[in-house]
This record gives sequence, structure tokens and C-alpha cells, in this order.
Amino acid sequence: MDQAGISDRGPERWPKNWNVSDPQLIAETFSSRIWKVRLADGKPAVVKALKPFDDVADELRGAHYLSWRDGVGAVRLLGFEGHDMLLEYAGERLLVDELNDHGDRHATDIANEVMAQLFSPSDVPPPADLQPLRQRFDSLFKKAELDRDAGLASPYRDASVIAERLLSDPHELRVLHGDLHHDNILFGERGWLVIDPKGILGDPGFDAANFFYNPLDRHDDLCVDPQRIAYMAEVFARTLGQRPDTILDHAIAWGCLSSSWHAEDKNDEDEASELAVVAVVRAVRASF
Repeated sequence: MDQAGISDRGPERWPKNWNVSDPQLIAETFSSRIWKVRLADGKPAVVKALKPFDDVADELRGAHYLSWRDGVGAVRLLGFEGHDMLLEYAGERLLVDELNDHGDRHATDIANEVMAQLFSPSDVPPPADLQPLRQRFDSLFKKAELDRDAGLASPYRDASVIAERLLSDPHELRVLHGDLHHDNILFGERGWLVIDPKGILGDPGFDAANFFYNPLDRHDDLCVDPQRIAYMAEVFARTLGQRPDTILDHAIAWGCLSSSWHAEDKNDEDEASELAVVAVVRAVRASF
């Protein structure tokens, strides 16, 4: 399929056997257009139509992940053709809404339960195209090398050492969602479900790490609360069978990885905001 064909796909080009109706465009991102539709039985569903962009492979692996999970902790993939996905409707209530209404610890406990579900055993072989977690860290390693060559004592250099250790000696290798956070967990008819996986193979601690940096608009208060950081580390550690300090190492590595992406985009404000959270996570890590 040519690039224009991918970007221009709309309701008139969806597979007829999906038998969907009443399409409403509800979101558009750099990577996709999202429609809410009606299935033949009257229930809502979602069509996610991918655009041509550099990381489209992430989205395609994500579809394979959803097919493999088959509704356990994640939305069901109801149809998949070319670069269009027909997805179960996950609901409208985000985990961040639960946090705002009922508190952060309540939201963290839900996130923990969802993560446990995602790591529940499956009798189905995992997808063949999972991305090795090490590839995910390319930007961090490049940034650390640049700082090392420039003679800078930066948090990226320290984090790259931590990441190398975690990648070289993983607690275990599991199929990871790859982008778990408060805006990718929604409540609907079947309870709390995740959306938008990336499909990665690596240490489960990576899937816990992003929660320390979310919600994104709470970097100035919630995300730099040492008690919150310690609570998350302890709760996630119990679920994943790891030590709290190891979970915090994953959080440090993740925070600097995310910051390195901001550095590549020359987004100084978000880079600084993320690194400020990293600094507090490092301080809490020192107390364990």
C-alpha cells in the first residue's frame, strides 16, 4: 500500500465484513485517526487508522500484542486489515480521572492490578515480531555517548550504566505492553483495560517505570513526592517479584530515556521537567 493510501483511508475504505456504521472522528494524532463506530449488534467500537510515520512498526506490533492477549487486561482486537484496526471500545473514563477523583494511591493500586493481569500466563505463543527492549534504549545510549565525548557529567551517563546492567541481566524476559501510563488505561463495560501497546520483549520492570512520570501535568508536585515514589516502588515490586530498588532503577532508566527523546526533539522544557523527576527518583533510590 502506498503512503497516500494509508493516510487517506476513511470509513468508505474499511472492510465491508466489519459491518460498522455511524463513524465519528473522535481523535487525531501524529500517528493515527480514531473513529468511534457502531457494530452490527449496536455496541460501540473503535477504528484506529494508522498514518504513514516513522514508528508505524510500533503500532503494528501493538496490534499483534492485542491479538495475543485476546482481551485479557487489554482491549480486544476485533479486526485488522492493512493499517486499520477494529478495536473493542474501552470506555471513556481514564485512570487519570480516577486519580483526580479518588486519589493517587487508589489509581496506583488499579494500575498495579491491570499490570498483573497483563502478565498473567497465556497458552498462546507470543508474537514473533516483538521489539527487543535494548533497541528501545538507543536514544539514551546515544545521548550518554555524546555527553561522555563532551566531557559532561550528566544524568544520561549514569542512567546508561543502569540501563546496560538491567538489559544485560534481566529479572526475566516477558512480553511487555511498552507504554503503560494513566492515559492508556480506561474503564468500560469489562472493567479497566489497556490500549495502545507497543509490543516489546524485556524485563517487566520496564512496564512499571512510566507510571512514576505520570500524569505528565503533575511533574511539579505529585511525581516528585518521595512518599509516592516509594509506595509505587514497593507495590510494583511485590507484583513483579522484584526488589523496590530494582524497580526504581527501571524508573531512572526510563526517565532518562524519555528525556533523551525530548533532547532529540529539542524540547528543552519537557526534558528539564522529566529530569527533575529523575533526580527525586534517584534520591529515593538511595534510601533503599
